[in-house]
Amino acid sequence: MNAWVLRAVGLGALTVVLETLLGVGMRYWPTAGVWMRILCLIVLVGAVVLWGLVDGRADRRANSDPEHGADLTMRWLEAGLAAGIGSGLVAWILDFIPGFDLGDQGLVFNITSAAAFIVLLIFIPAMLGVVLGRWLVGREGKKSAPAAQTPQPVNA
Repeated sequence: MNAWVLRAVGLGALTVVLETLLGVGMRYWPTAGVWMRILCLIVLVGAVVLWGLVDGRADRRANSDPEHGADLTMRWLEAGLAAGIGSGLVAWILDFIPGFDLGDQGLVFNITSAAAFIVLLIFIPAMLGVVLGRWLVGREGKKSAPAAQTPQPVNA
């Protein structure tokens, strides 16, 4: 399976689950809507940053030369696009099921404006995670390299 497909399915599913939980929460606790939205945003962005961090660390360990690393930008852009459009479509379909209150947005809104927001919520934090992961591995390499090359003192 392509790496971007795995990310798109995972993060698209997480988006739909969070949106569904938010809809249920808004039905029973409407005055806490702001805090529930913030919590859902933190969970999604946190998951994306962590996955990007793992990608960045794995890429830098596999390719110590920064010029020869994998193209994680396109991987995450494709994943964000597919997750945004897919989660919008699934949320629109779920909104027809009785008991699911996902906001009653139309199909056009869900696959354009809402999808664009989800794409940004996935792509930008993922790139921050990738950069941080690569930087951390590069930093570890710089710390261990001088220690390995330090000459041993000669006993006289």
